[in-house]
Amino acid sequence: MRPIRLPELTGRLTGTTPEIFEGGFRSVIRRAVVIGNGFSGAENQCIGLVRALGLSGRHSLYRFTRPRGGVNEWLHWLPVSLHKKVDYLVKRICGDSRFQLTSSAKYGLSQVLEADAKQIAKIAHQTFDRDGPLLVVASGRDTISIASSIKRLAPENVFVVQIQHPRSHLNRFDLVITPRHDYYPLTPDAQEQIPWFLRRWITPREPPDRHVVLTVGALHQADTAALRAAASAWNDELAVLPKPLLVVNVGGPASNCPYGVDLAKQLTKMLQSVLWSCGSIRISFSRRTPENVANIIVKEFGNNPKVYIWDGEDPNPHMGHLAWADAFVITADSVSMLSEACSTGKPVYVIGAERCTWKFSDFQKSLQERGVVRPFTGSEDISENWSYSPLNDLAEAARQVNEALAERGWRIHT
Repeated sequence: MRPIRLPELTGRLTGTTPEIFEGGFRSVIRRAVVIGNGFSGAENQCIGLVRALGLSGRHSLYRFTRPRGGVNEWLHWLPVSLHKKVDYLVKRICGDSRFQLTSSAKYGLSQVLEADAKQIAKIAHQTFDRDGPLLVVASGRDTISIASSIKRLAPENVFVVQIQHPRSHLNRFDLVITPRHDYYPLTPDAQEQIPWFLRRWITPREPPDRHVVLTVGALHQADTAALRAAASAWNDELAVLPKPLLVVNVGGPASNCPYGVDLAKQLTKMLQSVLWSCGSIRISFSRRTPENVANIIVKEFGNNPKVYIWDGEDPNPHMGHLAWADAFVITADSVSMLSEACSTGKPVYVIGAERCTWKFSDFQKSLQERGVVRPFTGSEDISENWSYSPLNDLAEAARQVNEALAERGWRIHT
């Protein structure tokens, strides 16, 4: 296992001065609320930031989710509140199982609370004198209305961080954390691609202000402590594998990064070409991976003794793979998977970057310019090691949150 070159988190404030002499109990944040949308990619960013701030184990998870299943898959363009009303009316009128919500247990909704802005704001206000301010961290388009409403209802009792760009009215939040490529529409290259009569409708329209923290990639939970724990947890299964261990993560096509069976065939051909230099290969698919893409890869490598393909059943080996891999091959569509792998300091190869457009292309370009990824060509010797300065987005975001809190006279209890 090549050493993990994760930077230590430096965003936490320390000190031994009693709280009563540092602004009193009402200036110290001891708990956090995470508002998710039911998707791991968004929620992992929130939880990762909370961990980096030293509030692991002291946060509550709320979800603001859309109806799922049936025609609901075609209604994601609606605001969540209107989507829920439409879903209710359709079920009342039709009474058809095709319109029913997908089982909540599948998404873990039974283990979390339904996000209610008024209720969360009320809790923040009523417990302020006893427990201090409440840190609220939300991620994803569907959580914007909830997070901004909490800020509006309890402005003196909460500090609201919105992860991923809300597109407009940034003053609804105390801080916005978003990748640099979200501002790609403002670049000269992007402006040339947009017809002049559409430019006023493309967001964001203004450059980042002091409320915005820019990152290279997505935040995540793969910090130093998490990967050390994963290395220990997966030691018996992964430590014994022949080296080097190549981990292959396959995502799914996106509107700005389309692909299909053609990329799967390209990937299998390239993996066959580098197989000689690998001790072992572990392949994982995401929930977004099309079945026909997965089938091609499984057919090619399903019986190869050097290759293990995760079947999607728990436990998920993803964190173990991050800890024990010697190198990665990752499809270009997944900002999250690339951000995690590029935080380890290990070689990361990308397949399909040339298919990306718009801000996805800008993200790929930024990774290549930093030297943290290389295109996967099939001519690599996986035993060859190369290094770079790992992405440090998580620690940097935590540091800037602490600085913003300090400007307000608040701090996090660690």
